[in-house]
Amino acid sequence: MDSSEQQYVEERCYGRRKEDWVLRDLMYRHKQLLSFGQIITSEMNMEVLFEVIMVQTNQIMDTQRSTVFLHDDESRELWALVATSMKRNEIRIPDDYGVAGWVFQHNTPLTINDVYNDPRFYSEVDKKSGFRTNNIICIPLINKKGKCIGTLQALNRNSGDFTDDDRELLTSVSHYVAVALENAKLYEDLKVLDKAKERVINHLSHELKTPMAIISGVLGRVSRELKKENITALDKAINRGQRNLNRLMDLQSKIDDILNQKPVEEKERIINIIEGAAGFVEELSEEGNKQHSEILDAISRRIESLFVVDEIHMEKIQLDEFLDAMCDEAISLMRGRDLEIVRNFEKKIALNMDRDILKKVCGGLLKNAVENMPDEGKIEIRAGSGEDGILIEFHDYGVGITPQNQEMVFGGFFHTQDTDFYSSKRPYEFNAGGSGSDLLRAKAFSERYGFSVDFNSSRCKFIPGDSDMCPGRISACEFITDKSECFESGGSAFSVKFPSTKSAK
Repeated sequence: MDSSEQQYVEERCYGRRKEDWVLRDLMYRHKQLLSFGQIITSEMNMEVLFEVIMVQTNQIMDTQRSTVFLHDDESRELWALVATSMKRNEIRIPDDYGVAGWVFQHNTPLTINDVYNDPRFYSEVDKKSGFRTNNIICIPLINKKGKCIGTLQALNRNSGDFTDDDRELLTSVSHYVAVALENAKLYEDLKVLDKAKERVINHLSHELKTPMAIISGVLGRVSRELKKENITALDKAINRGQRNLNRLMDLQSKIDDILNQKPVEEKERIINIIEGAAGFVEELSEEGNKQHSEILDAISRRIESLFVVDEIHMEKIQLDEFLDAMCDEAISLMRGRDLEIVRNFEKKIALNMDRDILKKVCGGLLKNAVENMPDEGKIEIRAGSGEDGILIEFHDYGVGITPQNQEMVFGGFFHTQDTDFYSSKRPYEFNAGGSGSDLLRAKAFSERYGFSVDFNSSRCKFIPGDSDMCPGRISACEFITDKSECFESGGSAFSVKFPSTKSAK
C-alpha cells in the first residue's frame, strides 16, 4: 500500500471515529434533556422549582451558575431568586435592562463571551449577588401561547467560551423550563382557588352560628311560655322546627370538622345548608304565633331582597341626580362617620336601566367603599360618558385588598379579613365585614343585564397582610404624619360600565 492509499484509509477511519463520537455525544445530551424534563416538570413548588432548574441547568451546561428571570407584567420588571451570602434573595431589574432585558425585549437568544466589554451587560446584578460573570448565554422563555414570560441564563462555562452548540442545547432546556414554570403557576392558582373555597365555607360557618343560636333561644322561650299557659296545639310545629334546627347545627358542626381536617362520616355540599335553612324558615312560617311568623317573614324577605328583582322596569334615569340622592342617603346612614364623599358627575347623562337594579349595584359598591375607608378619609365617585358607554367609579383610599384576596372578590361571601378577626358590625361602619353579598350581587346582575363590573386595588403598604389591622382613623395611624400619606398608601376602585346603545349587542 503506497502512502496515498495509507492516508486515505486513515482519514476514513478517523472520520468514522469522529462521527461515532458526535453520535454518542448527541445521544448523551438527549438523555440528559429527557432526565432534566422529568425532574423539573414533577416539581410544583415555585421556590423549589427555581433551585431545581438552576442545579440541573448547571449540570447539563457545565456552568458555574444559571438564573431564571420571570417577567412581572404589573411592575414591568424581571425578577429572579439568586444566591447572596448564605441565603436566596429576590433581585428585580427593569425589563429592558441588561442581557436578560435585551433578550426579553427582542425575544432572541444571545451569547456573550466577554460580558464586561458588552454595553448590554448590567453589572449591578453581579454587585447585588456577589458573583462575577465572565460569559453568558441567555434564552427567552416562551410559553405555549407564544408569549415570552422571562429568560433563562447560563453563566461562566467551566471549559472556555460558549459555542453555538451550547446555545442550541440551552434552547432545548428552555422549552422544559417554560412548561415547568407554567405548571407551577397553574398549581399556585389552584391553591388560591382552594383557599377561596375554604374561606367561603369558613365564612358561612361563622355566619350560621349567631342566627342559629338566636332561633334556638326563640324556640326554647316559645316552648316554655306555651307550657306555662298549658297550650299544646303548637307542640308539633315547635318540635318540627327544633328537628330542622338540629339538622342545621349538625351541618355546621361538620363544616367545622372539615375545616379542621377532622374525619366526618359524610361531606354534603355546602349548598345543603342554604337549602336546609330555606326549608326550615318555610316550615316554621306555616305554624306558630304571630310575632314568631313576623320574624321569619322578615328573614325570608331579607334573603330575597339580596338577589331577586320581581319585575324589570327599564326607564331613563338622570345619572347625576340618581347618584346625588344615593350619596345623600349613604351619608344619612353613616351615623356620624367622618368621611368626605367627593362627587364628580358629568351633567345630563341619561341611562336606560331598572332603577332598583342600579340602586342595588351602585349602593352596594358605595357601601363597600365606606366600610373599607377609615375615618378622616375620602371616597371619590365619578360618572362620565364616552363613545363606548357610561362609566361609574367608586374610589376609596382605604386599606385596599391583598393580591391573593383580589382573586376572590367576586367569588361570593367574601370578606377581606381573616375569619378570626372578622366581626359583623353595623352597615357603613369601618371594617363592618359583611358577607360580600353586595359584590356577588353586583357581579350577578352585570352578567344578567349586560353591563360590566371591574376593580383594581392596592393593599396599604403599612398593613400588607389580612391580619394587619388599621386603627380606623387616619390620625391614629402610627405609620404616617399626614392624610396624604394614607391616600397614597393603598385603596380600591370599583367601576361599573354600561355599554353604549351602538356598541351593545
